[in-house]
Amino acid sequence: MKKIIIAPFLFLIKVYQTLISPFLPSTCRYQPTCSYYTKDALLKHGLLKGGKLAIKRIFSCHPWGGSGFDPVPEKEN
Repeated sequence: MKKIIIAPFLFLIKVYQTLISPFLPSTCRYQPTCSYYTKDALLKHGLLKGGKLAIKRIFSCHPWGGSGFDPVPEKEN
């Protein structure tokens, strides 16, 4: 069920990574990039928590925000 719900978002990320991102300058301040982080967050945590993590990360990706290695946190049991 979770995979069905997040499938359209994963498709949009793939379209961005394949058709748009190669033509833009590399400006992401984090590793992994924000699009890969979003994909991982959705797969690990689902739409709500993964989406929240992704939005938080994307909004912090600016010259005055953070930078460096920032993996998706592991799922809490």
